[in-house]
Amino acid sequence: MKWIRGLVAGAAVLLLAAGGVYLGLLYFNDYKKDGELEISGLSAPVTVKRDEKQMAYVYAENLPDALKAQGFVTAQDRLFSMHLARLVAQGRVCELAGAEARALDIKMRTIGLHRIAKKQAQLLDNKTRRFFEAYVAGINAFIEKTPKDVHLAFRLAGIEPEPWNVADSLSILYYMAWSTSANLSTEITALGLLEAVGPDRIRQVLPVNINPDDPEDDGDFDYQLPRDLLIYRQAAVGGPACRGERRPPMRLDLGSNNWAVSPVLSGGSGAILAGDPHLDPRLLPGVWYPLGIITPEIRSVGVNIPGLPGMAMGRTQHVSLAMTNNYGDMQDLYVETVDPDNPDHYMEGGDSVPFESITEILRIKDKDAPGNMREEKIDIRRTRRGPVVSGVFSGLDSDRVITLRWAPAETMSSEIGLADVITAQSDADLHDAVSRIPMLCLNWVFADSRGNIGYRASGKIPVRADNDGTFPRKVTDDRDNWVSWISQNQMPHSSNPERNWLGTCNHKTVAADYPFYYSSFFAPSYRYERLKELMAGPGPKDADAHWQYQRDTFNSMAEKIAPVMARALLAGDETRKMGQILADWDFFDDADQAAPAVFQSVYIRFARLVFEDELGSETAQRMLNNWYFWQERLQQMVLSGRSPWFDNKKTPEKTETMAELFRQAAVQARDALQDALGTDMDQWQWGKIHTLELVHPVRRQGLGKTLLGTGPMPMPGSGETLCRGWYDYQNPFEVTHCASLRMVVDMADADKVTAVLPGGVTGRLLSPHQKDQVEAFMEGRKLYWWFSDSAISENTQHTLILR
Repeated sequence: MKWIRGLVAGAAVLLLAAGGVYLGLLYFNDYKKDGELEISGLSAPVTVKRDEKQMAYVYAENLPDALKAQGFVTAQDRLFSMHLARLVAQGRVCELAGAEARALDIKMRTIGLHRIAKKQAQLLDNKTRRFFEAYVAGINAFIEKTPKDVHLAFRLAGIEPEPWNVADSLSILYYMAWSTSANLSTEITALGLLEAVGPDRIRQVLPVNINPDDPEDDGDFDYQLPRDLLIYRQAAVGGPACRGERRPPMRLDLGSNNWAVSPVLSGGSGAILAGDPHLDPRLLPGVWYPLGIITPEIRSVGVNIPGLPGMAMGRTQHVSLAMTNNYGDMQDLYVETVDPDNPDHYMEGGDSVPFESITEILRIKDKDAPGNMREEKIDIRRTRRGPVVSGVFSGLDSDRVITLRWAPAETMSSEIGLADVITAQSDADLHDAVSRIPMLCLNWVFADSRGNIGYRASGKIPVRADNDGTFPRKVTDDRDNWVSWISQNQMPHSSNPERNWLGTCNHKTVAADYPFYYSSFFAPSYRYERLKELMAGPGPKDADAHWQYQRDTFNSMAEKIAPVMARALLAGDETRKMGQILADWDFFDDADQAAPAVFQSVYIRFARLVFEDELGSETAQRMLNNWYFWQERLQQMVLSGRSPWFDNKKTPEKTETMAELFRQAAVQARDALQDALGTDMDQWQWGKIHTLELVHPVRRQGLGKTLLGTGPMPMPGSGETLCRGWYDYQNPFEVTHCASLRMVVDMADADKVTAVLPGGVTGRLLSPHQKDQVEAFMEGRKLYWWFSDSAISENTQHTLILR
């Protein structure tokens, strides 16, 4: 028994030691939330109240003081994640992660977001500059004033906080703009398809995009195929150019739903707005930082990306707004011609023009180098269209010179409309502010206190000479194929429609007869079709209803395809049980159902069987990874029941049918599901394989990951449902994108906004508010941002006076 007592005593000592370390870490990672603190530059004292979630509400006498306090409290909670975002945007991740981030840093340096941001900073007018400078001053005040309060994550990473400047914030803004620009992958995919099947057959697999609000839109588009296929064959894709490239540690590629209803539909006295941006939420505490700003002229609660001032989504006393990606095409690839007599020049028509050369220095963490850091020089070449990206982007090998043109690099102006969102007085003001955000291609939906609702697309999209931007373009002369820009009054927009609601789900919003090429890459229409069904349903569309709509798991795509799939599986002995599960399904992607697991597992394998035999493994994988490129095209094939793509070209002795491919895919899916979940098909619950896991950036793997993170958690929904649970095709079924915020604003509710994050307010390690909203998010429970003075006061837990 002595050894047992010894073991217990030893365990007690270890627990006490661990508890001491834990309490010590909490102590050294805490920061000032009560009392008073002096910081320079305020014109009057600022009061910061924090509620039960630790969300800050800034009370200031004027907007500049409020913005400075916003920068200060954001740095208190999120300085480490802000620094991480800055490293990504500026191509400096190697400084933290070492050589494994080299390819990522080279890509970001080549795009040149920080170079663009520095130019933009020089162009700002006084009003916009002061808006950013006030916020930046607050960040620096925190770094300078309270060094002992710096995040523990900095110490664990072995780095020190760096001063902030306006170009740093603009770098993050342009990183967000880059992340929402999606056409580059479409062009690379289209180029690979052209190589694989040629111009005659490629039209059978190019994207189908349907606007569900346009009865004349059948999804067809007059794609302008390259005239000289040999040009592109010399620029073959699929080489080893960027193998080993890692994903950014912070991704801002944006999906989303947003909508608004007028008081006629809301059943109350005010308009209601709902928004749930679909981002990658897996790095705690999450993408968005929530904050309230109250001055004599402004009352707002909402969120923004840490590092950016003001409010991107939320409400004021006058207006509310939410955003989604509109997928406007702001990117083009060009196949350049190098001067055969001078490799340092390229041909611009008949002229030989020197490449512009830019030298960048990477600093790479290396324990064997002096100071644990080594430097590497990289040379970036540019033409007048943009940087050379062949050999840099996956799918573009370095055998040819291919350049990237990106509209935000050419559309910088002196003002950025984001600075005017927080002061907007009406939906008309928001229309104006949004029209002055040229770098972000987003759908903004808004509602105001007078009951008005509106929608406007932001971004500056080029008018192309041939009205298409799907394929890379061969440069054959010195003419510019970007002949002008789509004017703001011709960008998609709407106000107070007769049906009393409007919304967007990343779907095609332009009509079939829209006079310009807008994009050939949109989300499939499934989520928007479901939204239309819900809006047409009975009952008032009050705030509670919208909260439920955001968590709706009905799969409109499965409603169309699953019955066809079920009939095919019911006809096979090996697949009959799976067919019956699908035949009995109500098409809701609920976590406790088996049918979603069967459907998704068969669907992804069926798609591979349809395309891989003709495209080859690498090209097929590239296309299938790009979900939006092929989903509605494949749906057309399935609903027609016939397509030459169903026949496996590797078996010339027979002609396969769609039903046979479904059964082949089902057998493969059955084996995989049995390995993962056992042989009882009724227990193949979707949530057992479709999961969300949240981690902290300082510990994504190994010891401590569970302590700092949470999950995996069963996740309902899919990529096709309003309650989004998107997964990467090549890595099913780990959720990579879901609602990064659920927000419902009732403009008639003077006390609160219903909102929840899949994380928390602060990024500080071991803080109880780093992930305290996750449980409510997963369960669909409501949390609130407080809006009125009385509601804020009633829920105040901490009060800090900044002087």
